[in-house]
Amino acid sequence: MRYVSLDLETSGSNPQRHQVLELAAVIEDSRRPLPLAELPAFRRVVRHPEYVGTAGALALNARLLQELARKEPNPELCQPDELLPQLREFLLAHGFRPDAHRCVTVTMAGKNIGVFDLGFLKMLPGYGQLVRADPAMLDPAVFYLNWHKDSRLPSMSICKARARFPDREVAHEALADALDVVRLLRPFYALPAYQQVPRAEDEADA
Repeated sequence: MRYVSLDLETSGSNPQRHQVLELAAVIEDSRRPLPLAELPAFRRVVRHPEYVGTAGALALNARLLQELARKEPNPELCQPDELLPQLREFLLAHGFRPDAHRCVTVTMAGKNIGVFDLGFLKMLPGYGQLVRADPAMLDPAVFYLNWHKDSRLPSMSICKARARFPDREVAHEALADALDVVRLLRPFYALPAYQQVPRAEDEADA
């Protein structure tokens, strides 16, 4: 299965008020996994006329604000209305196909993607016409849930600890976090256990 691991950095948590500062997307094919460094990757930082955000989010993304403030040319810089058209071109260039209405629909993966990132994506110009997420989305947290002890889905750092990654901190950099989602999902690409259990008719034939 091919999916797109997508991550956003934003100026706050309210899609109606706050803004996308950075978007990264990585294309993964679970049937033919490539080294992480070779995965097709897309990254953009988004320049707005002015920025509205919370102190915590802006402090967390100080590096992005510094990048956005620079005057020199930046090929990864775009305006809000350019973001989804450029993402669409990236997806088309890597074999995704538009539907009859010319919209590219993809299975997306990400930590909290359904409750956080998707709300911001829907506010971007062109969402639903140029690009949209398939309703079925992948969140690695469900694969690392301790059903007996957890009272909520584990955070990204807890998922990384349970996966025994040597680096357990969350980068809060869109591309690095999108790649971490792929790393967290890869151990589960093996044939599902239910397909490995002999069926009753198979045992009868033996």
